[in-house]
Amino acid sequence: MTDQNLAIVVLAAGQGTRMRSRTPKVLHRIGGRSLLQHVLDTAGALDPDRLLVVVRHERDKLAEVVQDVAPAAVVVDQDDIPGTGRAVQVALESLTDFGGDILILSADVPLLDAATLMELVTSHREAGAAGTLLSALLDDPTGYGRVVRGGDGVVARIVEQRDASPDERAIAEINAGVYVFQSGALREQIGAIGADNAQGELYLTDVVGLLRRAGMPVGASVAPDPSAALGINDRVQLSAAAAELNARTVRRWQLEGVTIQDPATTWIDVTATLAPDVTVLPNTHILRATAIAEGAIVGPDTSLIDCEVGEDATVSRTDATLSVIGAGAAVGPFAYLRPGTYLGARGKIGTFVETKNARIGAGSKAPHLSYLGDVQVGVGANVGAGTIVANYDGVEKHRTQVGDHVRTGAHNVFVAPVRIGDGAYTGAGTVVRKDIPPGALALTAASQRNVEGWVARNRPGTAAAQAAEKASNGSQEEDG
Repeated sequence: MTDQNLAIVVLAAGQGTRMRSRTPKVLHRIGGRSLLQHVLDTAGALDPDRLLVVVRHERDKLAEVVQDVAPAAVVVDQDDIPGTGRAVQVALESLTDFGGDILILSADVPLLDAATLMELVTSHREAGAAGTLLSALLDDPTGYGRVVRGGDGVVARIVEQRDASPDERAIAEINAGVYVFQSGALREQIGAIGADNAQGELYLTDVVGLLRRAGMPVGASVAPDPSAALGINDRVQLSAAAAELNARTVRRWQLEGVTIQDPATTWIDVTATLAPDVTVLPNTHILRATAIAEGAIVGPDTSLIDCEVGEDATVSRTDATLSVIGAGAAVGPFAYLRPGTYLGARGKIGTFVETKNARIGAGSKAPHLSYLGDVQVGVGANVGAGTIVANYDGVEKHRTQVGDHVRTGAHNVFVAPVRIGDGAYTGAGTVVRKDIPPGALALTAASQRNVEGWVARNRPGTAAAQAAEKASNGSQEEDG
């Protein structure tokens, strides 16, 4: 149920210059989602009464993501005054009628889960604190703000890395950039923060010290998993967060009954789904909305993007996007399935076969060295090795239809648009330029002509000429 006493403010206004990227920092992706989307999804799981997102840099791009992921959220624009403190000030202007607790999240802290945040809010409320921050204990706290506690162990203030003394930099407890405040206490103190710091910004962290000086209780909830509190400022931290998220995802699927042979080389997006008894072999990427059904074997060396894999199918050394692989079907090795590929149950797309916008019926096979683009193949058909569907006339793409139980010879070319009737056969080397009736045999090969002695006359002295002469002499001796 909606928590009527909880508002969540997501801070997403920073430029993220240390990413050195044209893409806004919080739109960089890990686990199949942007950093911002991870945070919005977690915020939504708490079902707050209000959800606000403060934006500034690349405002329209961020607002579009917010609209897609959390349509009920309110986008708040930060002005030219920099700093997290200023971001919260402008957010409060949209919460003038709200009197509950305000949970403040950073859009660059994507690994936080709803359970950790609920524990933070619960401890804040049970303690009756004016403010409570989420902290973590790190072996290497470099780059993070430090939580400074007094002699009694109570939180005294937060100091940013740039402003910290050597003794303060030695503190292992870091600020995760996540806070929950009583709205009244936050409003009382937020206006008093200043920009007397190395960055010349209005730091939200200064509110902690102001609350303490005003005699208000401030708490800290230490995250049970330090990795959950890791923020992202550069691409080194981005890759570390991606690896941590992937390790969590892989472990979750293992506990759900999926065999993952080599977790270190397996990448699974949080948006993908795997059924029990799926087997994932090394160097496999299962990305975006890919869904893999029970008993399927995927990998090694396979990448699936937005694909469906049916029960007991096998996919080996394959690159596939927006494709459907039916139950019991086999794909690969070294297959390339482009968008729009549909392989029916017990079908086969084999070695060095490329497909695009191709619908291949149940039990049909394209085993070797073929390109099938803009084609529909019926059930029980066999496409010969080296077949090419010539689907493009230089201006438009055209579609080819291959009927049920068709058998096509090796090295065929289907010049679209053509229709090959049910049960038809084609000979090796056939170029199909017109429709083939059901049950017919299509041939375009000319009669073979042998030009005797051509090599001796045209390539004298070569190894081929010598071999031919030797073979001819041997044949003459046998005849004699």
